[in-house]
Amino acid sequence: MRPGGKEKSEKQCALCERFVRLVSMHHLVPKQKGGKHGETVPLCQPCHSTIHYTFSNTELAGLFNSVAALQQAPRMEKYLNWIRRRGIEKVSNKRSRS
Repeated sequence: MRPGGKEKSEKQCALCERFVRLVSMHHLVPKQKGGKHGETVPLCQPCHSTIHYTFSNTELAGLFNSVAALQQAPRMEKYLNWIRRRGIEKVSNKRSRS
């Protein structure tokens, strides 16, 4: 480990601000809503999965199209407080098929 507790290969999640081994790029405006060539941010798998489980693409495009808006969203507050204290790299958000 490097000084400061993070390995050289670790990346920082833009949402929870944790250092993790793997991140994926999240389109702040979903591709299906016109964001194919728009801004992207690195997110850990738990944050990326939780965002798409919690919000519709319409909500993401209109209301939650910035990291600050996502961090301040009331529906994300409990999750962010929880994940920031964990070393979890992967979660499974089960979606009901209705």
